[in-house]
Amino acid sequence: MARPSRRPMAAWPVASLLAALALAWTTPVHAEEIGSVNTHFRVTGSDRVVVEAYDDPEVDGVTCYVSRARTGGIKGSLGMAEDPAEASIACRQVGKIGFKGPLRQQDNVFSERMSILFKALHVVRVVDRKRNTLVYLTYSDRIVSGSPQNSVTAVPVDAATPIPLR
Repeated sequence: MARPSRRPMAAWPVASLLAALALAWTTPVHAEEIGSVNTHFRVTGSDRVVVEAYDDPEVDGVTCYVSRARTGGIKGSLGMAEDPAEASIACRQVGKIGFKGPLRQQDNVFSERMSILFKALHVVRVVDRKRNTLVYLTYSDRIVSGSPQNSVTAVPVDAATPIPLR
C-alpha cells in the first residue's frame, strides 16, 4: 500500500515565514514623514530619528506626531533591521474636531512594523469620557515580549462636542 505524500515538516516554517513577509510588505502605512535628523553616520545609510504625522482616521482635526529611531546601514535600507523600541508621541488639534462615527472606548488606531517580522509600533486611542478627552498611547511590541517603553499624549475636546462612544 502506498503512503500518501506528505509535505516535509521543515516546509511549514518556510511557508509561515513567506506569508508573514508578504503581510509585512502589503500592510498599508498611513504615515507622512515630515522630518528627520541623522544620529549615526554610516557609509551605507545613517541611523536617524524621524518625525511622522498620522491623521486619526476616525477623528477629523486630530494629527499625531510620532518620533522614533530608524536603523540605517545595509539592513536598514533593505528593511531587515530591527528599529529600537523607543518612540515619543504628541497629538494635537489641527482643525475642527469631528467624528466619523461612534468610537470604541479603546482602539488600536495605527500600527507599523519596526522589523521584518517581530516588532510593531502601535498608537492606541483611549476615550476619557469624564474629561471629554482623547488620550493617545504609543508603544512597541514583539511576538515574544513587549517593551515597557511608551509615551502618552491627550487632546481635550470642547465640552459642546461630546465624544460619541459605541
